Amino acid sequence: MGLSEELARYVKRTSYEDLPEDVVSFTKLCILDYFSSAFAGAKKPPVQMINEFIKEMGGEEQATLVTGGKNSVANAAFVNGAASHIVELDDIHKASIIHAATVVIPAALAIAEWKEVSGKDFITAVVVGYEVCYRVGEAVSPSHYYYWHNTATCGTFGSAAAVAKLLDLSEEEIAHSIGSAGTQAAGLWEFIEDGANTKQLHPGKAAMNGVISALLAQKGFTAASKILEGNRGFFEAMSEDYDSSKITEGLGDTFKIVENSFKIHASCRHTHHAMDLMVDLSKEQPLQLTDIDKISVKTYQVALNITDNDHPTTQYASKFSLQFCTALALLKGTGGLDSFNDDTLWDEEIRSLMKKVDVAVDPDIDAAYPEKWGAKVEVHLKNGQTIEKLSDFPKGDPENPVTSEDLVAKFMDLAKDLPEATRRSLSDSLLNLESLDNVAELLAFEQATTN
Repeated sequence: MGLSEELARYVKRTSYEDLPEDVVSFTKLCILDYFSSAFAGAKKPPVQMINEFIKEMGGEEQATLVTGGKNSVANAAFVNGAASHIVELDDIHKASIIHAATVVIPAALAIAEWKEVSGKDFITAVVVGYEVCYRVGEAVSPSHYYYWHNTATCGTFGSAAAVAKLLDLSEEEIAHSIGSAGTQAAGLWEFIEDGANTKQLHPGKAAMNGVISALLAQKGFTAASKILEGNRGFFEAMSEDYDSSKITEGLGDTFKIVENSFKIHASCRHTHHAMDLMVDLSKEQPLQLTDIDKISVKTYQVALNITDNDHPTTQYASKFSLQFCTALALLKGTGGLDSFNDDTLWDEEIRSLMKKVDVAVDPDIDAAYPEKWGAKVEVHLKNGQTIEKLSDFPKGDPENPVTSEDLVAKFMDLAKDLPEATRRSLSDSLLNLESLDNVAELLAFEQATTN
């Protein structure tokens, strides 16, 4: 049996009744966290550009947009996926290096609203979507990640699986959905060199392409049966050291969604280890620029591939600068959404401290990646004192978790454009999603509050 068939069998046969209570509870937190980022990103200029584009192109009013109004399910997945990624506060899975919520949930949400499915069915679709994309990501990482943005490439498989589940496709149709998803998988890291808007295409198109793949399969549209393991398939084309066993090992016995991590800093996850340490230090021993001689940040190679930027010139680029994020966290004591702005970008003290930040690879930390996303920071003071701090797991990892109360507070903060009573009601509804007979009721309420 091919890998697509194995995954299709898993997607088809997994039911809500198969999900342990802790998996259901955790999945609802992932969905709540998705809405936090989606609301926060809805008004950002690149998302508004995508929103204007899809409205100009037209579409049946099938699903709600977080930007307001309705459009086709494919366009809704596109806009809502882009919106939930742009503020850099969406979830992340260490082993696969995927932000699954921003791809799987907008695709599933659009279909769930359109087809008026239950909260239980929606939860189940999200679980299988996360499972599929995480397994693909684990199979091709870490070499895939050097050129390819895993959220865009591997995430496409997850969105297709979630939509196929909601459409109740046959195993054969699900396999074709996976095949069409794989041939559309794309998303290159080159955007990071310019701080370009292109990154928002990645989750938006991955969500949209998953919708397209499953809807075409439903009509009998066929796809490569061995899109993953074939001689000219995903693995051979896009990874130097893939491990196909990651796709099926323990499939159906474990639930990878509970390995998910949540973000509290509004920057690339590869900066969070150092930021956590600097925020802690700012509380323990407040330091001034004049106190510091040098800061050494040692971490894993992948973090430097993405975030070694000692002169970011845009707000977005600053979120991918380990030097900037380290200096910001120490001097300001925070790394939340409002911390990244034009004032902090060109803050003279932050810029001066950045010049004192050296980044390098630590062999032991590098060897532990991606199981651990660690960092060691040494702050050398002018009085001769050296402060050393070490982190194996950034805040929000399962090994260093946030609470459900933390995530509700995050939602209340990021969705602050909505009235407080609306936010309270919506968060309560999301945390009791399994009791909802029709997901469209949730989105009809949300639609009324955003227009």
